[in-house]
Amino acid sequence: MRRKKLYIGIFIVSVLGLFVVQYQFLRVGLNLAKVQFDKKMASAGMDIQEDLNSENQLTFLVAKAITGEDYFKLSLDSVEDASRFFLNDFLEQRLVSNGIDTDFSYRLYTRDSTDYLKSPTVFKKDESLINYPIELKGYLPQVIEKPLILELQFQDLNKYFLSQLNGLTIPALIFIIAIILVVIWILRSFYWQSNVITTTNEFINNLTHELKTPVFSIGLATKILEDDLDERQKPIVHLIRQQVERLKRHIDQVLDLASLESGKKIFDFKDTDLRPVLLQLCADFKLLAEMEDIKFSCELQQGKYPVKAEVSHLENAINNLLDNAKKYSDQPEISLKASLQNKKLVITIKDNGIGISAKEKDRIFKKFYRVPNGNLHKVKGYGLGLSYVKEIIKKHRGTITIESEQNKGTIVSVHLPLLKEKKQL
Repeated sequence: MRRKKLYIGIFIVSVLGLFVVQYQFLRVGLNLAKVQFDKKMASAGMDIQEDLNSENQLTFLVAKAITGEDYFKLSLDSVEDASRFFLNDFLEQRLVSNGIDTDFSYRLYTRDSTDYLKSPTVFKKDESLINYPIELKGYLPQVIEKPLILELQFQDLNKYFLSQLNGLTIPALIFIIAIILVVIWILRSFYWQSNVITTTNEFINNLTHELKTPVFSIGLATKILEDDLDERQKPIVHLIRQQVERLKRHIDQVLDLASLESGKKIFDFKDTDLRPVLLQLCADFKLLAEMEDIKFSCELQQGKYPVKAEVSHLENAINNLLDNAKKYSDQPEISLKASLQNKKLVITIKDNGIGISAKEKDRIFKKFYRVPNGNLHKVKGYGLGLSYVKEIIKKHRGTITIESEQNKGTIVSVHLPLLKEKKQL
């Protein structure tokens, strides 16, 4: 036992010692890489100064964007956008020709801090941002009659410096970490694979029996009922058809989730006024609520809801949230509200259901996860709904939040970005 502890102690000390030595080598290597990078930037800066000194196609275009002169048969915004991208391509070529191949940003400004052009890629200002100002001479400063500065910005250069090292230190660091992580990885992989296999098998069995059979049976029944209907029966058959479509959507959710995870493109985003969609969705759900004795209210702020959306998927996601509100309440009281707040469309669904504990809030969006309730689940399902909803909202560049307490109900809020004013319908 003592020998085992001794060996463990020697191993730990050795690993720590290797980390310390490796760290010192990395510091020296990064400092040398920084010196080399500064030399390359000085050379690139001279090339850029020389190329932008005289009037040419690029400087002429940039000058028109800066001064705002109506030379081209284009809007000023179009000229500025073209100038930004052409200047970005030019700078990228000059940097690469001087041995600098990393992400960068730039801004063109005067000494009084007036910005004329900014890079298509803009970095957030933080401590890792490194600036290299280049004072331009010749044609462009003469056009605006002011000193003009082109500032190149680089973020987190340490990663770039590491990639430029000769590969002697990084492999050693990787091997050390690999030895430590391999045992943990084996245990975690075994546990994860066991859970995935068990969950997947249960899911496939439930999916086959719980989804395919009802869809087929209900669809067949509605076709038989179509032959002889009176006005009183038509709404009932219409409701049955709606439920068939909902069951089909459940199957589609499985296929869509698989497509999302595999990276296949299944979205066709279009500029849409979402208010009519929400009105129809509320009308359909209200009909269902009346049939099932559910209290449902819908309140939509007046005006257009201009968003870029794939309507069918977004409608499915909201329907899923309403369905959850209905399923997890004994005597459901559900409300849907929509309003425009801070350049976002906020859709809020509130219920008086069983609620969700704080412990489970972060887990309910995981695929296949269902909130445990002893050994039984009162509400049947596969743990796919909220996972699907989150993926859909994420694809729309939105967010979803949940406020809930056990036995006090749940409030689900979906925030979707509105289209900019010039793009609104």
